[in-house]
Amino acid sequence: QVQLVESGGGLVQPGGSLKLSCAASRSGFSISIMGWYRQAPGKQRELVATISTDGSTNCANSVKGRFTISRDNAKSTMYLQMNSLKPEDTAVYYCKQTLILRDYWGQGTQVTVSS
Repeated sequence: QVQLVESGGGLVQPGGSLKLSCAASRSGFSISIMGWYRQAPGKQRELVATISTDGSTNCANSVKGRFTISRDNAKSTMYLQMNSLKPEDTAVYYCKQTLILRDYWGQGTQVTVSS
């Protein structure tokens, strides 16, 4: 079983920053495609950003220039640096690991942007 644990969520004011972490418990992290997704109340889960095994990244237009995805294969951990946060970024953020064509999800971490 692949286990993913997200952390770093919380309450932040508009314009503030948070850094999310996703720690994977199993080997295979370095050959996995990793991604961050989010789901706001009443909305479908949506892609935030992905990072491939070679470090190439892809971000949703809504977060480009504000969010940065990264990974540390030595620590089997993925990160999401979120800057200039907006109220519309409020959601539960999930990490996903794609390993040998199988997807694994974390339990999610709540991010609330509010004054």
